Amino acid sequence: MESDPPASPRPSLRLLGPLTLHRGGAPVDLPPSRKVRALLGYLAMAARPATRSHLCELLWDAPNDPRGELRWCLSKLRPLLDSAERPRVLARGDSVALDLADCTVDALEVAAALRHGIASLPPEQFAAIDSRFDDSDFLDGLELPRSPAFMGWLVAERRRWRATHVAVLEHWARALPAGSDAALSVLERWIGLAPFARQAHEMLLEALAARGDLREGDEHLEATARRHEADGQDWMPIGRAWRAAKARGAAGGAAARDVPPAEPAASVTSVVSVVALPEPPVPGRRASLAVLPFTDEAAGVQPRGGLCDGLARDVITRLAKLRSMFVIAEGTMLALAERGVGAQDAARHLDVDYVASGSVRQQPDGRWRVSVQLVEARSQHVVWAEEFGGKLDDAFAVLDEIGDRIVTAIANEIELAERNRAVLKNPESLDAWEAHHRGLWHMTRFSREDNEQARRFFQAAVRLDPTYARPHAGLSFTHFQDAFLGWSDRDTAIQLAHRAAAKGLMADERDPASHWALGRALWLEGRQDESLAELRAAIELSPNFALGHYTLGFVHAQSGDPQTAIVEADHARALSPLDPLLFGMLGSRALALLRLGRHAEAADWAVRAAARPNAHVHIHAIAMICLTMAGRTREASDVARAIQRAQPGYRVEHVLQAFRMGAELEALVRLAMSRVD
Repeated sequence: MESDPPASPRPSLRLLGPLTLHRGGAPVDLPPSRKVRALLGYLAMAARPATRSHLCELLWDAPNDPRGELRWCLSKLRPLLDSAERPRVLARGDSVALDLADCTVDALEVAAALRHGIASLPPEQFAAIDSRFDDSDFLDGLELPRSPAFMGWLVAERRRWRATHVAVLEHWARALPAGSDAALSVLERWIGLAPFARQAHEMLLEALAARGDLREGDEHLEATARRHEADGQDWMPIGRAWRAAKARGAAGGAAARDVPPAEPAASVTSVVSVVALPEPPVPGRRASLAVLPFTDEAAGVQPRGGLCDGLARDVITRLAKLRSMFVIAEGTMLALAERGVGAQDAARHLDVDYVASGSVRQQPDGRWRVSVQLVEARSQHVVWAEEFGGKLDDAFAVLDEIGDRIVTAIANEIELAERNRAVLKNPESLDAWEAHHRGLWHMTRFSREDNEQARRFFQAAVRLDPTYARPHAGLSFTHFQDAFLGWSDRDTAIQLAHRAAAKGLMADERDPASHWALGRALWLEGRQDESLAELRAAIELSPNFALGHYTLGFVHAQSGDPQTAIVEADHARALSPLDPLLFGMLGSRALALLRLGRHAEAADWAVRAAARPNAHVHIHAIAMICLTMAGRTREASDVARAIQRAQPGYRVEHVLQAFRMGAELEALVRLAMSRVD
């Protein structure tokens, strides 16, 4: 009787690193087509069957015959995975899936081991899990730049698996005997993956101090400080931890090898002599925000990865760049999402003031709707909710456009809520954060009395927390208003505006508001090129900083490029359509149109600017000038009479002194004002 033929060796698939396939321990050559390999990696990770249309959208950028190309790719996968006794590439109707239940897939094995949480694992399993990870990325080398949907999924998966590996190493390091060679080795691997993980550095330095390896600790701290400084990160808390660890080691009688530390490089200030570092001051309070990963409401879509994670990551990054609040890091939010933690539980777990969450869904007409809401965590009051729409022709363009609008709306709504809260508190009980926002409340009213009130609150905020940059920028703006609107001696006000802006820059050089304030002060001084450089620096630090775009347009409208002025003013309005300085954005556009000879358009925009409730006298003057040049003399005369009622004796010299106009615009202004009754 003939025996049954031996079963084909089961495939073994490696995804945590470069994609590889083995049968019976022998490597299998994969097709050269990157689309075939990308399809294999994606389907291997899919939790459920994928539709053909979804796979076509994922991998192909408008091909001639996407379904035909998909069939060709599947035909290349079948010889790799199928066997006579078991088909593994399943294409039934409109769905496609891989049946890998009898196969080895490294990523799926790690996910299964961690299904009940890392903390539940016995220590001996950590080494086995760590061995499944490659030093390179998930599906390393398998990028498809012309397939944005696939790239979104790939980036999210890489981030998820890197975070998983870091978490495994962290738990493994904590489970090993402190100070052991094995623990040190794991800590070094952890730091290699996450070079700015403060806890990893602190644990490593604590272990070195306990072993008496002080020289090694000093050298590690020096290298860490160099890396942090190169990336603009703060290494000082790690330095203080090393000082404390050495003190504990000495107190415990650790047998330290008393070897003098190596001399630090000149670019790293007092790294080795960290015992002299002062204790950090208690940080000032800031509003705190957590942005939950967005959810995709489409059926059959995996809960993590792709457009949703990309959008949330973009929102978190851009909000953090504004530096106006404390934003919880992306990795923490993804970890909570993996555990199924909702908005209310996340707020309680993280102790934040606000939580933003959202969802994405595709409509039958191909358009996408993104719903977002901002919740005040303690009261669970919905502060703001909005829906944004767009057609997903270009995923990255959608991320930029919708992300811009979400980021600015969240930042503005939080600032408004904090200002309103500060106004209701006793002025004597305000902390630095609240005093700053009370100052903002007065500042945006654009009256002389409110400007004085704003200055007092900004000064109080600076006294309470000199390291907080935003009150310095606010203080500079009050002096700017004094100079621009003629409320005090112009030269003195300009000097004070520059001085306050410079102090803000010293407090936080990465705060876009600091560069914005300095740019405005330099413009007052007539140093236009330097002013534009600072304003561009503000935008480079935070592309969503609406005031930076507005002021760049404001300067260009008067004596620079009028087309640039229009673009920047429009972008500022798109970012912040309800901004307190909206009158300035509209007025800058009007001046730019006036210079381009488009007088009728200029008049329309200037009237809109003057209609804003907080528009100051110079905005009304711009409206009067534009109306005159457009031939709308009756309306211009009405505006002129209103200006004289508000500020008797207002003349052309007031306009020309306030602005820095080029010769062309100055001539238009003189001509227009000479024609007004």
